Amino acid sequence: MSVLDRFRLDGRRCLVTGGSRGFGRAIALAVAEAGADVILAARDPDALAKAAEEVRERGRSAFVYAADVADPDACEALCARALADHPAIDILVNNVGGRNLDVAVEDAELADWRRYVDLNLTHVFICTKRIGGPMLARGAGRIINIASISGLIANRGIGGRHYEASKAAVIHFTRAVAADWALRGVTVNAICPGLFMTEPNRAWAKKNPKAIETFVGAIPMGRAGEPEEIGPLAVYLASPASSYVTGAAFVIDGGYTLW
Repeated sequence: MSVLDRFRLDGRRCLVTGGSRGFGRAIALAVAEAGADVILAARDPDALAKAAEEVRERGRSAFVYAADVADPDACEALCARALADHPAIDILVNNVGGRNLDVAVEDAELADWRRYVDLNLTHVFICTKRIGGPMLARGAGRIINIASISGLIANRGIGGRHYEASKAAVIHFTRAVAADWALRGVTVNAICPGLFMTEPNRAWAKKNPKAIETFVGAIPMGRAGEPEEIGPLAVYLASPASSYVTGAAFVIDGGYTLW
């Protein structure tokens, strides 16, 4: 097998939560180009249909499930449906997440805290348990959790510390489960993006251009990332090329956390 062949995903099936936009869509298209069929889960049926068509344009099969994985019951139901239709899911990408609420801790409501912890963390646990369990039974699988550099630092001038707390927990959950499953054929790794111009961040940039300028000014590479720049790293972590990698948290932030 050549070096490049080790990055191929032919014959594998990948489930991506939040797969219709942003990182999820970019990862779905990347793994499809590497040979995997893709299961897309997200809330918006129209966006799902569009992303699925883009997967099919790359010669791979695409399957869509409209579900809000931030709701634990809906997430459980999604996993059950996906496994009933696709008993052998080889790759799981837990991508759903977001800040969505910029409120100081002293003003935050407990209900909002719980809602955003479910959005950023609880679904990672549920999908890892439900989809990863059968991987263990087969003795092979890849789990990729989309965390954030916010799990490593405290962002300046931003409220909603549910995000930092949840993403830090995702990173350490990744490490702990990787240790538990290391001898059982399933690797578990995290990707920690910095500022990328996803759809939500583009909308945020229009409302808060100064905040984006300040953030970009602190990035050594002098620019924000584009979602498609996540794809190659996800392919690596999903592929045989990363066979000796587990429990890692890969920072991809243009150097922002260097300073």
